[in-house]
Amino acid sequence: MRITILDDYQDAVRKLDCFKILDGHDVQILKQSYSDPALLAEKLSDTEALVLIRERTRITEDLLSQLPKLKLISQTGKISNHLDLAVCSRFHVAVAESMGSPVAPAELTWLLIMNALRGLPKALSDMDKGLWQTNIGDCVAGKTIGIWSYGKIGKRIAQYAKAFGAQVIVWGSENSREEAVRDGFLAAASKSDFFHFSDVVTLHLRLVPETRGVVKLEDLRSMKPTALFVNTSRAELVEEGALLTALETGVPGMAAVDVYESEPIFDPNYPLLQLPNVLCTPHIGYVEKNGYEQLFRLAFENIVAFSGGDPQHIANPEVLTR
Repeated sequence: MRITILDDYQDAVRKLDCFKILDGHDVQILKQSYSDPALLAEKLSDTEALVLIRERTRITEDLLSQLPKLKLISQTGKISNHLDLAVCSRFHVAVAESMGSPVAPAELTWLLIMNALRGLPKALSDMDKGLWQTNIGDCVAGKTIGIWSYGKIGKRIAQYAKAFGAQVIVWGSENSREEAVRDGFLAAASKSDFFHFSDVVTLHLRLVPETRGVVKLEDLRSMKPTALFVNTSRAELVEEGALLTALETGVPGMAAVDVYESEPIFDPNYPLLQLPNVLCTPHIGYVEKNGYEQLFRLAFENIVAFSGGDPQHIANPEVLTR
């Protein structure tokens, strides 16, 4: 098959061990993102199978209408709001899903919490400038870590917090809170209590219509002036403009974010980058070698299975009968 892999910013995919699964296929790798559907369609004119790196490119009706040869989209991870399954089915494009690992995003979340609380970025930056001991940070021990959604990632964060001597409080669905209590953690009585009493709030929700903008400006403003807000999930979980507004007024006192409403970001004047109380990383939560190997191995295996006439993990199987 003629295969295109999109948005490989680091040109990392061809260096993975699992890349050899595609031996014998014609593979094109695009390192640059294309926001213009017409321009992207030109690059994909002969593509039969498309590999998406998570949600970096939106698959729209406009794009699909210009790709008559496309038969398969092989998703790394699960389908999210970047792709309308019904539209794919209408254009007779099968969509295969794979499974990611919670390990890398959980570790990055904890790394951001530790770095932000301890003030490590400033200490490193100032030492590079020839300065010595310019700030005093905070420990995790004794803090209350608020985790919104007690899923695969949230559970790992809770265990990290426990190991570091912090208290955990969970908000989310009733099932999430009940499971957290069974595991020995606290459940918040309300969303307002969750934000008010947490020293750190970290989001681990999936982005669906019901969770879009679920974190409001008043939630952020109800946090402590010393509190840290962490988002390694999706920027759209927060009401548009709310985080920047809250941080500029000093409540919460800090933020650490790995996700943005429009990516990638190349503008050094991006508003969050201008704030000294914000730690920004370039959406690297899942960008880690072992995680990539798992994501792409499954995505490539799905292509090989489809090419061999035995499609697997198809989210819209009705297209296979047409």
